[in-house]
Amino acid sequence: MRIKRKTSTIPFGYKLDEKDPKFLVEVPEELKALEDIIPIVSSRGLSLREGALWISHKTGRSLSHQGLKTIIESHERSTTT
Repeated sequence: MRIKRKTSTIPFGYKLDEKDPKFLVEVPEELKALEDIIPIVSSRGLSLREGALWISHKTGRSLSHQGLKTIIESHERSTTT
């Protein structure tokens, strides 16, 4: 799936479309890792730092604990509305 690029920052779980840099394409491995870790961190079973380290180790792409927090908060807002 492609989405239009809105900012200069590439969100975790996406990469630039090689054919058209105005669009982003999903990186299934990264999105799956987020899907796996969000419930564990949200239920307070794992710290944000540990979750971010796990994602970085699993995907090879770094993600800060603050970045993970932002993703989780956005996910929680989208699931409650």
